[in-house]
This record gives sequence, structure tokens and C-alpha cells, in this order.
Amino acid sequence: MNIYEVIKKPLITEKTTTEKDARNIIAFVVHRDANKIEIKESVEKLFKVEVTAVKTATVAGKVKRVGKQAGKRGNWKKAYVTLKKGSSVDFFEV
Repeated sequence: MNIYEVIKKPLITEKTTTEKDARNIIAFVVHRDANKIEIKESVEKLFKVEVTAVKTATVAGKVKRVGKQAGKRGNWKKAYVTLKKGSSVDFFEV
């Protein structure tokens, strides 16, 4: 799998921002079929940092309704990437 297909986008929430500041952990939305090795290699190549650990979680899609019609959003996968001390990624560089 191509490294640009593995990482879809950074997951920036209040919780992930706190984790980034406290433990140097960054969260990403990743391809559902990507494994931890592919995620680690992609982050290291794209952002030129050293990764020490990767944890993944598959998030179940929510059931949504519009009037009588009910549908389900697709499942998606997120990855929590722990960076080596001294490494950092800034998504909002000026």
C-alpha cells in the first residue's frame, strides 16, 4: 500500500491535543486495511520523525436517520502514534 494511502488525515480533537502535549502521541485517521507496520513506516517517511509505538482502534460507524430513512456511516480506523522523545509534528506551521 502506498504511504499516501495509509494516512488519510490527522485527527485533531481536544483529547488528541492533550495527548500530544502530555505524552507526545499523535492521532491519525488511517486506511481500514492498514496494519501497524505500514502506519509506522508511513509516519516516519512523511513527517521525518522516529516512532516508538503504534496503537490502532476500529471505530464503528454511527446509525443516522433522515426522516423515516435510516442509514449507517462506514466504519473507520484510527491510529495513536507515539513519537520518540525530542520528535514532534506541527500541523499548523506558519
